[in-house]
Amino acid sequence: MLFPHFSHPNLQIACVIHLLFEENTFLVWLPGRSDCLVIDPGLEPEKILQALEDRHLQPAAILNTHGHADHIAGNQALKTAWPGCPLVIGRAEAPKLQDPWANLSRPFGLDVVSPPADVLVEDGQQYSAAGLELEILAIPGHSAGHVVYLWKGGEPWVAFVGDVIFQDSIGRTDFPDGSFRQLRSGIREKLFRLPDQTVLLPGHGPPTTVGYEKKHNPFVGLGEKDHADDS
Repeated sequence: MLFPHFSHPNLQIACVIHLLFEENTFLVWLPGRSDCLVIDPGLEPEKILQALEDRHLQPAAILNTHGHADHIAGNQALKTAWPGCPLVIGRAEAPKLQDPWANLSRPFGLDVVSPPADVLVEDGQQYSAAGLELEILAIPGHSAGHVVYLWKGGEPWVAFVGDVIFQDSIGRTDFPDGSFRQLRSGIREKLFRLPDQTVLLPGHGPPTTVGYEKKHNPFVGLGEKDHADDS
């Protein structure tokens, strides 16, 4: 694991890293509580279930940043274990949950199918569970309905960014509903306007910050030269 437990003064965050795509699933909870959020359950749900058991946690909500297979493959196992736990995703991404072609699992022979969403969120909304209030930021480009979950309940703020941005990189934009122009615009207009110390927890790879990416990201950093658009 790259960072099995992320240190924050006001928030508990553990990461489960899955093989094949090295996707990050985050368990998020407040100190002293046993209910938590599970963000982007990946391809090895048994690891998530074990991590929850080890920490004596119970999911209060399952959050998907987007509908690609490596971020939703564990939904079924969690909903089976906790049928009443709401599954949350951006409104425009909901169709991917039950369509193996749209969620990109069919080309890999995986045929991932998730239960349908219980809650559909949109840009600017708030979603609360496990004592945590999250702001929804819609940032398409990697996937048309991709959302970021932003927590502002303590310093520094924390954003669960899925495949929008990574340390020194960004999400792919060559999928059927991808757009580099949209992704760059969303990152600059929404993420880069957050405080520089805001922690970005991506769907792959290690944590980073808004300030670091503004300065160093070769694709969307404020010093980079514009790349050719793909749409």
